[in-house]
Amino acid sequence: MALRLISRPFALTATSALLVSMLGISGCQSFLNGRYASSLHPDRGSVAVKGLAQNVSIRRNELGMPLIEASNFHDTLFAIGYVHASDRLSQMVGMRLMAEGRLAEMAGAGAVDIDRFMRAVNLKKSAEVLYRNASPQLKKFFEVYARGVNAYLYRYQDKLPMDLAESGYRPAYWKPQDSVLIFCLLNFGLAVNLQEEIASLVLAQKVGAEKLAWLSPIYPDEPLPFDEAEKLKGLSLTGQLQGLSQIGQASQQIAALNMLGVAASNNWAIAPQQARYGKSLLANDTHLPIAMPSVWNFIHVRSPRYQAAGVSVAGVPAVVAGFNGKLAWGMTMVMADNQDLFLEKVRREGNRLLYLADGKWLPATARQETFFIKGQRPIRETLFETRHGPLLNSVLGERKHMLQPMQLQSGLGIALQTTQFDADQSLDAFFKLSRAQSVDEAHESTRAIRAMGLNMVYADAQHIAWQVTGRYPNRRAGRGLLPSPGWDSRYDWDGYADPMLHPYDQDPAQGWLGTANHRTAPSGYGVQLSNSWYYPERAERIAQMAGNGKQDQKSMIAMQYDQQSPFVPKLQAVLKDPAMQPALQSAIRSLPAAERQDAERSLQSLLRFNGRLTASSTDAALYGAFLHESARAIFQDELGADGTPAWEALVETANLSYSAQADHLLGRLDSPFWDDQRTAQKEDKPAILARSLAAAQAYARQAMGSNPASWQWGKLHQYTFATETTQMAPYMSASERTGINAIRDYLDRGPYAAGGDHSTLNVSAYHWGKDFDTWLIPAMRIVVDFSREEPLIGLNSTGQSGNPASPHYADGIDAWLKGQYMSFPFQSKNLERAYGNTRLTLTPGR
Repeated sequence: MALRLISRPFALTATSALLVSMLGISGCQSFLNGRYASSLHPDRGSVAVKGLAQNVSIRRNELGMPLIEASNFHDTLFAIGYVHASDRLSQMVGMRLMAEGRLAEMAGAGAVDIDRFMRAVNLKKSAEVLYRNASPQLKKFFEVYARGVNAYLYRYQDKLPMDLAESGYRPAYWKPQDSVLIFCLLNFGLAVNLQEEIASLVLAQKVGAEKLAWLSPIYPDEPLPFDEAEKLKGLSLTGQLQGLSQIGQASQQIAALNMLGVAASNNWAIAPQQARYGKSLLANDTHLPIAMPSVWNFIHVRSPRYQAAGVSVAGVPAVVAGFNGKLAWGMTMVMADNQDLFLEKVRREGNRLLYLADGKWLPATARQETFFIKGQRPIRETLFETRHGPLLNSVLGERKHMLQPMQLQSGLGIALQTTQFDADQSLDAFFKLSRAQSVDEAHESTRAIRAMGLNMVYADAQHIAWQVTGRYPNRRAGRGLLPSPGWDSRYDWDGYADPMLHPYDQDPAQGWLGTANHRTAPSGYGVQLSNSWYYPERAERIAQMAGNGKQDQKSMIAMQYDQQSPFVPKLQAVLKDPAMQPALQSAIRSLPAAERQDAERSLQSLLRFNGRLTASSTDAALYGAFLHESARAIFQDELGADGTPAWEALVETANLSYSAQADHLLGRLDSPFWDDQRTAQKEDKPAILARSLAAAQAYARQAMGSNPASWQWGKLHQYTFATETTQMAPYMSASERTGINAIRDYLDRGPYAAGGDHSTLNVSAYHWGKDFDTWLIPAMRIVVDFSREEPLIGLNSTGQSGNPASPHYADGIDAWLKGQYMSFPFQSKNLERAYGNTRLTLTPGR
């Protein structure tokens, strides 16, 4: 599920940068911790807070995860807001600025294109629609939560965390609508196909529409989408989409900050007949780009009318996935394709912009936006919209410098149509889900969630169920995988699929349910959920393990930490195929002597590899090197080298769904990409595989040394937990980058050796063909075993706090690496063991 959020871009003051540069890392940590110690809220004693009706108790476990105990629901919501702000204020402020398209106000000019993109997307309008349709009761919940956030902001307005304090940005008070805006930001982050469609235009400009389908596979058992590529034939795209590169860059920046197209998560539920002790189990781990802090933070709340524990998002007063004593629930993304790009024919007529629609030139709607930029004068720009939505390249690109007005002389616009402006009561449905006491009650709530495309898996002690949520457009023609001609209404939407057709299952005979962003509905199913499914291997591994004997809490944990890749035996089958083996051996023999020996060693390693991608595995290291080199050997001759737009577009799409890299390795003997355009002869698949086998050895030697006995997957493949402050550094000024780099070791953590890859349940995906840096991980894990006295255990990937001065900033990493889950007890007799007796008491203030 796509949910990592921008939190802390800032600039060091000159004084801070100078002081930091004079200190070693230990001195830096001590200095900065001391300087910002006052930004930490106490975790014991008594604090008077205006807005509470009665006392609220807050205890924390050894990793700082809070237990909030209140005597009424009003105070519970208020305290959640107060605790969220105390733990993750910077993250909340950053999310709000991102959603509003106002990031440049804190980060400077480097973030302007992100702001332009987000203003065009117009999440503010989406939030207004959702909030307007929420029930009066829910609006009251959001109001009370906002008061809790603001009570903290008022108390600590002069004692802000380092990132906010050093940026000079003064956060405004929280509004109820801001929480809805964060919800819309999370929803927008699930738009996987948006990046794919942008990438497809980049690729089409390089290789033409005729070859595009080979780079846009749907699933290994489905034909390539030549019908979709036909939509782009006849269009001379080269040089006509000058704003495309800027759109791609902005979307990549947003994606790098975990707000766009993150295609991952696992959830599964075990029915009583498949459970060792006769009661249901549920597990969920959401996969997000690796970050400090994690987007998630755990909360546990207890009040007379409501109790729940699990993960929350700072800014939204809800347990998003967790357990309430009777029901457990978790989610993955459906990979829903509920947005489309449309190419629009446009022209200027005086001061107006016109676009072509079924033979008629219509005026585009104009919207004025003002951008405030740190350190610069504000700029005012016009955004244009067609019947399909905002013209993204009227916002981005076609400027020689930032202040130049939009030109749009190319004759083609790129419009974005989404489902986000349709009214529903999704917010109420999410809150009702966390209160449901049974699978039947949960089903009533989940089927009303229309704003977000999710695979909801939920369970009570005796039943398990799965429900697809969301809103899915009916397309008159085409499948929406690739951009459509906007001037032809044949490709327009015609309403949405009936929610009664959304896939659903309960208590299946096989005894388990699970989703992993894979194709959950067969081709030709009545609802077109998507064409952009993630690789099938994680779902296949769930099926292998969930269906293998009786399950319990221990086996659920083993599944979440499993590093066995089902892709490995598929590749081995290709290499051993009787139709491939002789040709491959012949191709290896034709290599120069040194390369021939390298290729033979690689082939032996791959064929004996057991498929377990542990950090210490030598065979896994060689396997990773082969995947890397094969991707480059197959595609770089036509797409270009590292850093070129087409190559980067292919690498990006490999992160989002089933990729051309995997598709070619497992099949596609007739693909035109097997021929190396740089040579006079015509290559075939065996020739390219032979070269890749040899190149894998050379890469391994260069990266890990000449002794193969010392090669390990974890030397190539590592975790580095980086803050968004350091990730935003490339978009800042030189002096700001220098300041950030001076304290990088204070903010970031790692590297740590990593196992697994994109195909393992314990996900640690990297950019296939580019590098081995882990970018995607299970950002949280929960397991619920209804047979146990205390069913819920869970852990986060980083600390509870987003404040580097806090002892709970990074203490969750070690627990995450080692699988040291925390228990969240619901019985009063067990609370002290989990949370101790030390508490902070919030009392009503005057």
